[in-house]
Amino acid sequence: MYNKKFVVNKSKLSGVVKVSGAKNSVLRLLAATILFDEQVKLSNYPSELLDVKIHEDMLRYLGKEITVKNEIAVITQNSALKTNLEWHDRSIRNTLLILGALVTKYGYGRVPLPGGCKLGERKYDIHVHVLESLGAKIYEDGDYLVAESSTALIGCDITLRMRSTGATENAILSACLAEGKTNLYNPHIRPEIIDLINFLNNAGAKIKIFGQERIEIEGVSSLTQSNHIVMADNMEALTWVIMATMTRSEIRIENFPFKDLEVPLIHLRESGVNLYRNEDSAIVSIGSCFPIEISTGPYPGINSDMQPLFAAFASVSKGTSHIIDLRFPGRYAYGKEMEKMGVKSKVDGDLFVVEGTESIHGSQVKALDLRAGIALLMLAMVATKETTIFDSWQIKRGYNNILHKLNNLGADIKEID
Repeated sequence: MYNKKFVVNKSKLSGVVKVSGAKNSVLRLLAATILFDEQVKLSNYPSELLDVKIHEDMLRYLGKEITVKNEIAVITQNSALKTNLEWHDRSIRNTLLILGALVTKYGYGRVPLPGGCKLGERKYDIHVHVLESLGAKIYEDGDYLVAESSTALIGCDITLRMRSTGATENAILSACLAEGKTNLYNPHIRPEIIDLINFLNNAGAKIKIFGQERIEIEGVSSLTQSNHIVMADNMEALTWVIMATMTRSEIRIENFPFKDLEVPLIHLRESGVNLYRNEDSAIVSIGSCFPIEISTGPYPGINSDMQPLFAAFASVSKGTSHIIDLRFPGRYAYGKEMEKMGVKSKVDGDLFVVEGTESIHGSQVKALDLRAGIALLMLAMVATKETTIFDSWQIKRGYNNILHKLNNLGADIKEID
């Protein structure tokens, strides 16, 4: 699986594509199932994501039973879970949430140190702060992270030093079964967080959001059976919009999360994208790519995951674009891979400067991470001559059935060993 590569030729798209369930939501929901003794059913489930498959295998190792059919996953267990996740396959950053769920449910957890995309400095000290505040003892054990508590975790007031999505999620999970009330100040409120909270509240949790000020979590003793529809993936939806515009295509995107993408779509419309709404579908017609000026930031702004997609868009724009990512300033490494395809760019401090060109050419490139990989794929679809993308598994980590969807739209893409 990890030795495969995509071979891509210039393509124009046409037809209808449906946005799958969100990677950045479903992974959190899967971690949250550790808190449940009873059945959980997840619909609109993106079962072909590689990160989802890894997470399923981790849960199975701990003792969960998971069956998947027709975009529905049913998760059950027959006895208490294991609390030591001995894992020697590829890891994912979601192990931090598994740790929080295990320690609040069972008083002990041991998980591999987090993996996933290497996006500059992504440390986990803020997660440690959350769990220690609730009373857990945290320490490293070789390549593993351990959390333990001889008593139930105790609710308290926690202030995050920065608006971290992962730390917000970990605080929600670990405080959900704690004793007493937890107030989480300076949380990162975004659609995936709301999806997690709705999922837990529907199962008996007591969680309230007070804007961007705080989240209040009143601990409960247990959670009940739950059925939940996974929210649509806003990153996938944005990808289709940018890809269609870059390739001068007309497509219809179903299950489109308009309310989650208001700010990014404003920037794209001002930069030449023609996008129209028809109920829950977006129609992208032939538009232009003009230069962009963006800075990443917390929701509802343009998040760090989005900036490689905007960089691909900027690469075929008519002029110079500027991107600044203050959250992960080391996330411009993919610029070197884009240069192999004729894109001129430079890093100036925290600023990424991209010169638009009409001369994108095929090359051999490497997907350094998930979003960098999809940015290269979009460039490959407008390039003269063939492009080979190595480590294509990175793209499949976060885009459900990506090859099937692209081929149905008429793309010239295949996967080879």
